[in-house]
Amino acid sequence: MTSREAGDTAWVLEPILEVPRVVAAVLLTRDGLVTGYTDALSQPSAERVAAITSTVQAACRTAAAAFADRDSAEIRQVVIESDHGYVLIVPTDHGTCVAAYGDGEVRLDLLAHRVHSQVARLGEKAMAAAPRGTDGSTPA
Repeated sequence: MTSREAGDTAWVLEPILEVPRVVAAVLLTRDGLVTGYTDALSQPSAERVAAITSTVQAACRTAAAAFADRDSAEIRQVVIESDHGYVLIVPTDHGTCVAAYGDGEVRLDLLAHRVHSQVARLGEKAMAAAPRGTDGSTPA
């Protein structure tokens, strides 16, 4: 089951929860605002996860750029392994991000595949949205 704050995000997060041993997932903006979260998290917990995830992504972009001796870098995913399980963070091309948490027994390959699949579907849906005119209206 998925909680929604703005819009219908259940279609993005629910398939991730179908991976065995996945506990929770959050959909967030790049700047750390929660768009949706699964029922295993309270709203304050989801907001905390989103803020931390945003910070982690920024730190990882900076680290990747520094190692590559570049001014900037985009990341494809971040994996955090702890004694409690795994956190997988996957940014989209349009300013959002999916973060998912599985316990220590989760198959990380299945989790990564499902999250990346959902991120791709999210991108397809964003690309299929009607284009807007320069004044914000939908073209005729």
